[in-house]
Amino acid sequence: MLEPVIISERLELHHLSAEGIIELFEEKSDAKAIAGRDFTNPHKNLIENSGPLAWRVPQVKVDPSLNKWFVRFIVLKESREVIGSSSFHGAPDADGMAEIGLGIEPAFQGRGYAKESLQAMWCWAVNFPEVRTLRYTVSPDNLPSIAVIKYFGFDYKGQQMDEIDGPEDIYEMSAEDFSKRWGSNE
Repeated sequence: MLEPVIISERLELHHLSAEGIIELFEEKSDAKAIAGRDFTNPHKNLIENSGPLAWRVPQVKVDPSLNKWFVRFIVLKESREVIGSSSFHGAPDADGMAEIGLGIEPAFQGRGYAKESLQAMWCWAVNFPEVRTLRYTVSPDNLPSIAVIKYFGFDYKGQQMDEIDGPEDIYEMSAEDFSKRWGSNE
């Protein structure tokens, strides 16, 4: 089952089916992910670099209901092309924390698409009562991503060691504070 498209000023965030993300990861094909859609994936987003799929696909195979939290293609309205993707790391945990990640194709970076995508995804997520905290983790060397998260006013909570990415700074904001400051999709 696909979740509704999340729409922002310049972007559409299209949810991908479980079958679509499995095919992207296992077959390096987007045929199922974009079948019947009115956009293209000319930059081969999540095909040449599977990004978060190595973690999301095993979760979906165990529990397909988790897929609602997972991968969305970021589609530029003007050109109808995929320019990136975004995904929560999983359903909110027992404390209500929902962590997100995203990637914008290099040719489209520096134009505010990351901010717009994150705001749209978070505005969608805060409508679920089980989401109480929004989290974003980033390498301390990734200054553009740090600037994005500071723009939203997230609080620095410390650092963690990611087994693949190395040290990551942790930023959080309560869903309630986010809604008050940035709104929701209701």
